[in-house]
Amino acid sequence: MTRQLDYQTIHEIFARFRAAEPEPKGELEHVNAYTLLVAVALSAQATDKGVNKATRALFGIADTPEKMLALGEEGLIEHIKTIGLYRNKAKNVMKMSRILVDDYGGEVPSSRAALESLPGVGRKTANVVLNMWFHHPAQAVDTHIFRFGNRSGVAVGKDVAAVERAIEDHVPAEFQQHAHHWMILHGRYVCTARKPKCAACLIRDLCAFEEKNLD
Repeated sequence: MTRQLDYQTIHEIFARFRAAEPEPKGELEHVNAYTLLVAVALSAQATDKGVNKATRALFGIADTPEKMLALGEEGLIEHIKTIGLYRNKAKNVMKMSRILVDDYGGEVPSSRAALESLPGVGRKTANVVLNMWFHHPAQAVDTHIFRFGNRSGVAVGKDVAAVERAIEDHVPAEFQQHAHHWMILHGRYVCTARKPKCAACLIRDLCAFEEKNLD
């Protein structure tokens, strides 16, 4: 396993990320907290690009839980059937929407525990919503962040929960709000799984990865 980097090195890494992209954005399209929640739930085992393609028309007619319930499960399926596991996801979205209407007045709660209690919403989905909509310094660890964190030495851990804790423990507070966006974008486009673009990486001199691809 790659060694955990020290505080000063991690600070410099995120300072460079911030200089290159001061306000990183998530790539899932949404218009409010509810559509963000639905989009993130739909994105499990699917690409953001694929989810966006399916939800553009959907969110034009169902951007609140009340409108989603009016659309109905079969109507929802017609919009998302290009997304993997769409039938199960449709059931969860409908159940989630019903709970939001009945228990939360149609509003998305800002509590991690409340979010995680919703059907189809796990810790990662809750953290994305908390970070992107409610501006909490929550860290949503996906496959890109897990790979980058361990490979670079920024956040070393054997599982997702350990990497999330490592980000919270080792990334300086001033970078916590945007940390997961910088990491996911870097992991998605530069620190890729099969052939990382180390020659073009702005932190290659700081990264602890010993098998750098400098072709």
